[in-house]
Amino acid sequence: MQNYNWNYPTNMWVGENRINDIALACKSLNISKPLLVTDNGLAKTEIVQNTLSILIDNKIKAHLYSNVVGNPTGTNVNEGVEIYHENNCDGVIAFGGGSGLDVGKAIAFMSGQTLPIWDFEDIGDNWTKANSNKIAPIIAVPTTAGTGSETGRASVILNEKTGVKNIIFHPKFLPSIVILDPVLTVGLPAKITAATGMDALAHNLEAYCAPGYHPMADGIALEGIKLINKWLLEAVNNGSNIEARMNMLTAASMGSTAFQKGLGAIHSLSHPVNALNNVHHGLSNAIFMPYVLTFNKDVIVNKILKICDYLELEDKSFDGFINWVLELRKKLDIPHKLSEVIKEEDFQLERLSEMALADPSTGGNPKKLTKEDMKIMYQNSMQGKLF
Repeated sequence: MQNYNWNYPTNMWVGENRINDIALACKSLNISKPLLVTDNGLAKTEIVQNTLSILIDNKIKAHLYSNVVGNPTGTNVNEGVEIYHENNCDGVIAFGGGSGLDVGKAIAFMSGQTLPIWDFEDIGDNWTKANSNKIAPIIAVPTTAGTGSETGRASVILNEKTGVKNIIFHPKFLPSIVILDPVLTVGLPAKITAATGMDALAHNLEAYCAPGYHPMADGIALEGIKLINKWLLEAVNNGSNIEARMNMLTAASMGSTAFQKGLGAIHSLSHPVNALNNVHHGLSNAIFMPYVLTFNKDVIVNKILKICDYLELEDKSFDGFINWVLELRKKLDIPHKLSEVIKEEDFQLERLSEMALADPSTGGNPKKLTKEDMKIMYQNSMQGKLF
């Protein structure tokens, strides 16, 4: 496989074994004492240990923060900032899945701020409160093909006091260098490959369906969907296929690049159940996908027909596309109903609906939404009611 250096939306070093260039990435950003941020499980693996060895061999003194949890919290960010300052770090390597990437980016951001992280929630012009000159340089190394956080300008962090997942935004959250190395994703279990792949699909799909004029985002999203259609099942069924892993990494980065246009109710419904019920984000996106699509049908049907054409589906109709989604989920062993992952007694319909309506992703939904709409979609997903 040939290596490439892309310059959109940031510097992206793409190819097999590009992790070997991690020291070069640090040196190009004048980072001599990076804080490598990842989760506890990944910290024990060979890929993290090898990365630390490469840095040591190149006389780069790296420190490790690995207390990141699956739905990352404000506490994770605060702990990481403390370790960053204790060790006089001068940059961050955000390493792992969405949680490691989001926390790493947030630590780099908060390392130079005096206001609490929640003051920078993605509302209005909150981001302008930040001291832009004190944001540490970031290198992002994704090990899953899902969130695309490596090409995003935000982090999703759980506020433990409110129980709400907040989107923290600043333009400089976008990492300065991204390393897309498919070898790092080869050991990813099939179930995680499936869930993260559906997360990437949700990003591309919602970005394409979001209202507004952004042909560049639309083009990226369409091609991202096509890559997922071609390569996701292969990546799940044959995890050692480097070409499949590379294309899924690319599709994930494309999804995050495209959704600067907007997201929608798939994410609005997901964030509350991730926060309150600790459901994997990619899995919840996959579950909600057909219910949100059918709810939005009358305003997105023409866009869905264009997707059908681009994917060259046999049934080029709205129902044909829904059936494609359902069949893909079935092949990936994704639950059809939310009730398969959340017990009825743990399902807080009123609170979930209020949180979903207030979620920043709601504004990008093709249809204007009410709390009652959120309740309907939650109930339909619990019952498996599509039409």
